[in-house]
Amino acid sequence: MILLTFNVVNIESENKKGFQMNAEERLEITESNTKSILRILDIYETKASFFIEISIVENLKNLIKAISAQGHEIAFYNKNSSASQIEAVKKTTEDFLEKQIRGIRQKEFKIGETDLKLMGFHYISNIDHADILFPFKRLKRDSAITEENGMSIVPESISPYSQLPYNDFVFQVLPMKYYQNMVFETLKNDDFVLVYLDSWQFTDLEKYQFKVPFYRRYNTGKKMEDKLEEFLTWINKNEMATSRMKDYIF
Repeated sequence: MILLTFNVVNIESENKKGFQMNAEERLEITESNTKSILRILDIYETKASFFIEISIVENLKNLIKAISAQGHEIAFYNKNSSASQIEAVKKTTEDFLEKQIRGIRQKEFKIGETDLKLMGFHYISNIDHADILFPFKRLKRDSAITEENGMSIVPESISPYSQLPYNDFVFQVLPMKYYQNMVFETLKNDDFVLVYLDSWQFTDLEKYQFKVPFYRRYNTGKKMEDKLEEFLTWINKNEMATSRMKDYIF
């Protein structure tokens, strides 16, 4: 099973000298990028899970409704929000969607399983920091979903052969043929592969003059859209199963 997920986050990079951008304009870029992802998923009839960053949820209600209306899962991405902020946003979102939010994803800043369970979350999908060196370190980690304090803990997937994690950076830089082989070989060994991408990777960095390290500029914008389409074409051609996270876990 392939669990395809997207982190909906604003791009944090500064603009180059002489180019100014406010928070509202950054939010518009995030919304535009996410709509591009939705268009591609619709073409290939693929359902995914979208992890919306807590601090921008209130400003993306219409987009969130559109994501949900297309049959995708809405979950949260906690960048640095407090427990009280998460709880308040969860209640508001569930009210206007009339659906329960089951999942949350965290990276550097993490709320404990007990607190998240009390808020009504059912699973946690924590991810690691990805830079130019981290994805290529040899890692050892159990890929099985575990239960802790009544919560399902979904680990970041790692290829048992190359030991590369299936994070946003690896998808961006690896040749698609190699990435496809990695997924195919992993599914021979594991029950699922959890893939995640960031919405900012679909940004036209030249158009908006963002200062992004050279290794992070590669395959962004339209090239990232093309790469996602190539991946989904391969999935459909090989009749590989995909699922929203909440459906797979429960």
